[in-house]
Amino acid sequence: MQPTYDDANLILRLYEMRREATMRDARTWFTSSCKPQNLEDLLKNVAPPGTLHNAYYRQVTSYWEMVAGFITSGVLNKELFFQSGMELLLVWVRVHKLVPEARASFGNPKMWRNLEAVATDFIQYLGQDAYDAFAKRIG
Repeated sequence: MQPTYDDANLILRLYEMRREATMRDARTWFTSSCKPQNLEDLLKNVAPPGTLHNAYYRQVTSYWEMVAGFITSGVLNKELFFQSGMELLLVWVRVHKLVPEARASFGNPKMWRNLEAVATDFIQYLGQDAYDAFAKRIG
């Protein structure tokens, strides 16, 4: 499927949303400090419930789950997104270890389902060696 001007416009709109002040703060914290080893580490040390860091964590992960949902539903062209959307993959690197435990703990087997699907396709798009190097660098 060929990308359209609507795809390009949506990518630009998503970029603008990432520039909003609170989202920028959340993304800065997430990329610099959010490296939980497991769900307990996330909830006790990295982003305890009721804290600003927990709000940042939820803002960043829900934003990228939303973007991934646009891709999995066919609203946004995946290949065009992959050309500029590496931050989604960064989020996946940081949360992928939490997925099974979080899904079980919160009773939500579909939690981060779109993020996982798009990240899996993104890894294939990049190639495993490129992904491994990226994950090592930012993990």
